[in-house]
Amino acid sequence: MKQRGRFITLEGGEGVGKSTNLHWVVEWLQQQGLTVISTREPGGTPRAEAIRELLLDPAPTEPLSSDAELLLMFAARAQHLNEKSYRLWSRAPG
Repeated sequence: MKQRGRFITLEGGEGVGKSTNLHWVVEWLQQQGLTVISTREPGGTPRAEAIRELLLDPAPTEPLSSDAELLLMFAARAQHLNEKSYRLWSRAPG
């Protein structure tokens, strides 16, 4: 029986080492002979990366309201899900 894929997330606040740990986890999984697809949120697609840039702008001339920031996060996530995650899951074996 073919083994199903796994969905792994790395969670944490800014600067706690998610990117560093991601590289280690990807490398280790690949050494085990597994196929790995790595992505990030917000971001992961060209449009979601553009939204990420808005969110991470360190000196905006017009600061984002909390509501605007939240809605942009959801917009980036929706784009990522539609362009990456759903497509990958639909191709995943069994």
